[in-house]
Amino acid sequence: MKNIGFIGMGNMAQDMVSGFIASGNVDGKSMYGFAPNQEKLAKNCKNLGINPCATVEVLVDTCDTIFIACKPYQIDDIIAQLGEKLENKSLASVAAGWNFKRFREVLPEKAKIQCTMPNSPVSVSKGVILVEEDHDWDLEERKALLRLMESVGKVVELPDRLMKAGMAISGCGPAFMDMIIEALGDAAVKNGIQRKQAYELVCQTMIGSAELQLQTGIHPGQLKDNVCSPGGTSIKGVAALEEAGLRSAFIKAIDAVVKE
Repeated sequence: MKNIGFIGMGNMAQDMVSGFIASGNVDGKSMYGFAPNQEKLAKNCKNLGINPCATVEVLVDTCDTIFIACKPYQIDDIIAQLGEKLENKSLASVAAGWNFKRFREVLPEKAKIQCTMPNSPVSVSKGVILVEEDHDWDLEERKALLRLMESVGKVVELPDRLMKAGMAISGCGPAFMDMIIEALGDAAVKNGIQRKQAYELVCQTMIGSAELQLQTGIHPGQLKDNVCSPGGTSIKGVAALEEAGLRSAFIKAIDAVVKE
């Protein structure tokens, strides 16, 4: 993986680049980006410390590993435009709705494809990266890709039939977690705590609770019970959340994404 390119330089591509550089595993000088809006591309690439490309063809000629990070509806046109230039290239998609089978129907025969789905916390090396089990990358190349991904988060391999459900959790989940942070932060401010401290309290509580479950493997229901003393404050809060339909709301949110 000498040179890494990104077709599309939106939020996800920028998050990945930031994470890769922060991990120390990739030098910005070996990464390249392309987007149609050249003015915006130049600004983003300068901020990230990577190289902008004037055309998508230049990027493909320069890079051996290429992340397809454009909008899903743009992929057909880009593949048609590039054609045989994609031969012998190792492609990694981060586009929702595209799987290995769909790519194989439109890619040149010798182009290799691996579908992935990172989430936004890869920018701070705390992400989750879903990786589809089906692929046609060379073994050593794929190992190198997974090592790169592991430098910015937890890699989880899933069969195609489970990728959408996984994406609903890890891909959409940060937005849901941010809503919790905002809501609890507002509640803290309402009760007199300064906004900055409110978010610090909420975020560290969320991080600690997650880490406790991951390290102990204890069922989250048991961890909840451990905090709830008979007649105490926590169980009263839990009862209020149950009455408001918290768990049902989260399940419905994931179902809505999966059925989309």
